[in-house]
Amino acid sequence: MELLLDGKWKEVKGKLKKKYGELTDDDLTYQKGMEDELFGRIEKRIGKSKTDIRREVESLINM
Repeated sequence: MELLLDGKWKEVKGKLKKKYGELTDDDLTYQKGMEDELFGRIEKRIGKSKTDIRREVESLINM
């Protein structure tokens, strides 16, 4: 399932970096259609599952 990250990604990225200080700009580099790879990088860095990360990103998008 592809998320609609284009318009809100900078805002979401900032919130994730604030919450998880260990995330780098490289971890949070987003390319359209590459959400699975993005969530995989975040998963490796913070130790949460891709499902949990997706839920958190979806909640940040819908705020």
